[in-house]
Amino acid sequence: MSAGSEERVGFFTDTSVCIGCKACEVACKEWNAIPEDGLSLSGMSYDNTQALGASTWRHVAFIEQPRPEGRTELPLTEPASANGPRHGDGGPAGDMRWLMSSDVCKHCTHAACLDVCPTGSLFRTEFGTVVVQEDICNGCGYCVPACPYGVIEQRPDDGRAFKCTLCYDRLGAGQEPACAKACPTESIRFGPLDELRERAALRVDQLHKEGVTEARLYGHDPDNGVGGDGAFFLLLDRPEVYGLPPDPVVTTRDLPTMWKHAGAAALSLLGGLALSFALPGRGRR
Repeated sequence: MSAGSEERVGFFTDTSVCIGCKACEVACKEWNAIPEDGLSLSGMSYDNTQALGASTWRHVAFIEQPRPEGRTELPLTEPASANGPRHGDGGPAGDMRWLMSSDVCKHCTHAACLDVCPTGSLFRTEFGTVVVQEDICNGCGYCVPACPYGVIEQRPDDGRAFKCTLCYDRLGAGQEPACAKACPTESIRFGPLDELRERAALRVDQLHKEGVTEARLYGHDPDNGVGGDGAFFLLLDRPEVYGLPPDPVVTTRDLPTMWKHAGAAALSLLGGLALSFALPGRGRR
């Protein structure tokens, strides 16, 4: 960020308190006037949006998995009756748990989508976030494979790319993003990125002391493969379980080296051509 710009802000999503209510998805769609992306049931889980996309800028994942051994089991319903075991009895339902997480564009420090955009449609805001200007996007699609998280998508009707803007218009008016405003459990926290990282570290320490040893942060490290994410997470399992890459790397990392090698190859080719013209001339003398 340049001198005189605003303090960098972002999201910290604490999945340990996400209840899967999807209020963030609804608030995002309503504020940004995002078109609906299908109301049919997927048949796979309660997660019907399934992934981030051009018309899904916030996505609440529902992950059902066996309950880890050693975790405290709470009696979620009344004791077992003659009809069979209940959720908390250690029966089939009691052996499962839900992991829920509201995913979003990571607003990377080193954003490959910015590197490959030929029109300047993608730009870095004064808040350190990454935004697509839809009126400048030409639909080339270069940003789609460039994103290491698979966030950006093109709308099929006109080919333009869309993703989360971190409610750039609300930030300019001194308001927090719509998703964070709507979250009833404060699973989605918005604020200065440095403060969020400190808060997240304290939260992980707290969970570890309470016996939730699998709690970990994802995307918070400024030394990771994308220079740190502007939207990072507290997870209760490995990133792959949530559909996140375990070690994301900016896809344009090797571009400077590639251009250097290409330049050297071009110079060698030009030198060879010049030499091939010079040698016949010497023979005629």
